Amino acid sequence: MQKVTDTLVRRRILWLLLIILGVTFFSTGRLVYLQLWRNDFYQGKALEQRVQKIPVEGLRGTIYDRNGIPLAVSVHAHTVYAIPAEIQDPEGSAFKLAQVLNLDQDFILQRLKKRSAVQWIKKKITDEEARQIITLDLPGIGVVPTSTRVYPYGSVAPQVLGFVGIDNQGLEGLELYYDEFLRGTLGQTVFERDAHGRAIAEGVRGYLPGQNGGDLILTIDFFIQKMAEEEVRRACYETGSRLGVIVVTDPKSGEILATAIYPSFDLENFSAYPPENRKNIAVTDTYEPGSTFKAVTAAIALNEGVASLRSGFFDPGYIRVSGWNVRCWNRGGHGSQSFVETMQNSCNPYYAKLAIDLGDKRYYSGLTSFNLGYKMGVDFPGEMGGTLRAPSPSIPLVTWANIGFGQGLTVTPLQLIAAFGAIGNGGIYSVPHYVRKLVTEEGSFAPDIPEQRQIIGKEAAATTSYVLRSAVEHGSGKRAEVPGYAVAGKTGTAQLVEGGRYSHSKMVTSFCGFAPSDDPQMAGLLVLWEPQGAFYGGVIASPVFARLAEKVLSYMGVERKGKVESGLRQVVVPDVGGLGIGEATRILQQSQFRVEVVGEGTRIIGQVPAPLVEVDQGTLVYIYTDVDYLPSSSEYPNPYGA
Repeated sequence: MQKVTDTLVRRRILWLLLIILGVTFFSTGRLVYLQLWRNDFYQGKALEQRVQKIPVEGLRGTIYDRNGIPLAVSVHAHTVYAIPAEIQDPEGSAFKLAQVLNLDQDFILQRLKKRSAVQWIKKKITDEEARQIITLDLPGIGVVPTSTRVYPYGSVAPQVLGFVGIDNQGLEGLELYYDEFLRGTLGQTVFERDAHGRAIAEGVRGYLPGQNGGDLILTIDFFIQKMAEEEVRRACYETGSRLGVIVVTDPKSGEILATAIYPSFDLENFSAYPPENRKNIAVTDTYEPGSTFKAVTAAIALNEGVASLRSGFFDPGYIRVSGWNVRCWNRGGHGSQSFVETMQNSCNPYYAKLAIDLGDKRYYSGLTSFNLGYKMGVDFPGEMGGTLRAPSPSIPLVTWANIGFGQGLTVTPLQLIAAFGAIGNGGIYSVPHYVRKLVTEEGSFAPDIPEQRQIIGKEAAATTSYVLRSAVEHGSGKRAEVPGYAVAGKTGTAQLVEGGRYSHSKMVTSFCGFAPSDDPQMAGLLVLWEPQGAFYGGVIASPVFARLAEKVLSYMGVERKGKVESGLRQVVVPDVGGLGIGEATRILQQSQFRVEVVGEGTRIIGQVPAPLVEVDQGTLVYIYTDVDYLPSSSEYPNPYGA
């Protein structure tokens, strides 16, 4: 019995020894693993717990127009922060901060009492506010550098630029699309803290400044943009239109020179405006283009050999398609017409016939070659591709007939002006884009945009241009004519869709064209939604294009050809650049010019007509001013490099 008991005791001792050895080996292995194998990881964790990091912004990159004029600039500002663990008198500190920062005292007090490492009190404060906070020398309260966005020339092309949020992040427009490039890299200020979160007086401290973001050089031209903004505002006001947009491009490159939208908004106070005012509808919204689209149908038909200058058509006022009567706007019809006259008269039945003659597959292929129905690849967020249904037995022939004269499909304004640009540029299609160069400290480079491509033959493009020129010279677009500049273009009037049906009272009116027709230097599009009273494009849209084209081409220095003698005395326009408004106005009026001031500044930065050109005495001269703040050349670097 004693023997059995001794055996059990020895076994228990042996098991206890094995357990102790196992625990010892496990503990030793775990200690080796933590101290040697995972040493760096836990050292980092310990350092993270001891070291407090507060982010420091770099300056956001500047956005310039194509001439180097800064449109959006970041300047140094400051942000107030609190370390709650170091606050000695929360009530007293909250009271003093509220007085300086113009904030609610209870709001500040709640932040000072939070159980967190760091609390932001107020961002984007002024230099004076920062100085006052530093002078107060409140325990646990600090100031770090940050930045804020300013607009030296006011809200120029606000729907294009977009805006940034309180944390320096792009929220809309190009600020959003190029946010990663513009934003730069965060820096940080560092200090070591104890277990209670208080800064250790002799602990680690450091400061790493943020790296500045890159700059954008836009295709937008400040002066053309201002012209377009004034014209679209005036057009909406005079016609009672709910909404309007003007787009101006270089048809040879696809560069967008202006995008003006009315009603607009103030970049400095964007939250006070409805979201609709902030949309770049040239990219994000679609509409049925109406008769302006006949230019695209004509170009495809000419390219495919379905039509030529020798083609003719008899218009009785309608064409019968799939049991439907597709009617002409002229109820009595236009009778016998040549190909050119069908464009001059904007004859719906003929362009419905061209679409039918092309056939759904061939017509669809031609439309998609113009990037219709698809996104073009514009460098802007939220681009829409429009609606264009692919050929299918379920799509009746009358749908294709309607598309022939611009109803039954939707396009964005940029898609339409890109199509006209290709017609004016010998059939070479360029995707519209807003950015010309991206600039960093290492140099500049071009944005990644789709390559140009030939979509129709040169002969088809030249014939279409000729027909569009005739539509202005002798047809519905005659009010778009500009003396000395041969304008080619087309008017459009389309019914808006309401509840799945075409409205008989709400229209969209437009004019799209380019000039000079033989060597286009600019293409322009005006679209007005829901004009009141007279709504035909030839009546209300064409004159706007004429005013705009004359200003733009004169500003670009395009020589007038075959100028009609007005009988008025010719005088040279004085150069008033750099002068004050009063002196510039006096000089121009002494030469018998009428003067209109654009902008709210005091110094002249541009004029139209251009300086030293000969014009009629009494011509209206637009003088463009800066705003109250004019940056010096030393404050902003040359965006094009040395």
